[in-house]
Amino acid sequence: MNLRPYHPDDCPVLAALFFDTVHTVNCGDYSADQCDAWADGMVDLAAWNRSFLEHTTWIAEQNGQIVGFGDISRDGYLDRLYVHARFQRQGIATALCDALESAVKGRPIETHASITAHPFFTARGYRTITEQQVVRHGVKLTNFVMRKP
Repeated sequence: MNLRPYHPDDCPVLAALFFDTVHTVNCGDYSADQCDAWADGMVDLAAWNRSFLEHTTWIAEQNGQIVGFGDISRDGYLDRLYVHARFQRQGIATALCDALESAVKGRPIETHASITAHPFFTARGYRTITEQQVVRHGVKLTNFVMRKP
């Protein structure tokens, strides 16, 4: 596996990976309606590209294929962390998270973790601040505000 910085040409691939991951990995913890609301296939690529460029964004590749990605803002908000369904539990999320956390070393980090990701972040030393319900397209989704000091 290789980690590299984000390039704008990656954006459509990341949007597809996001959709596929939500609908294959997260579907174990969320209903089909919730997954459809979370990842409806209508990503605003221009907005995502802007946020990826404003954040520190890392891409994980294996044999030239993008298998994961993550991004974090300068102030320590870990926004997205997704790994392709076929590449789960191979250390990719850990490597991405290590790189993202290093980008804001010395700052507290916050993320809004899904039910699926909650154990991963807990194992990394993040603490649950609160469980919350967010509404996407009129559908409630549970996630957790988590912080790492």
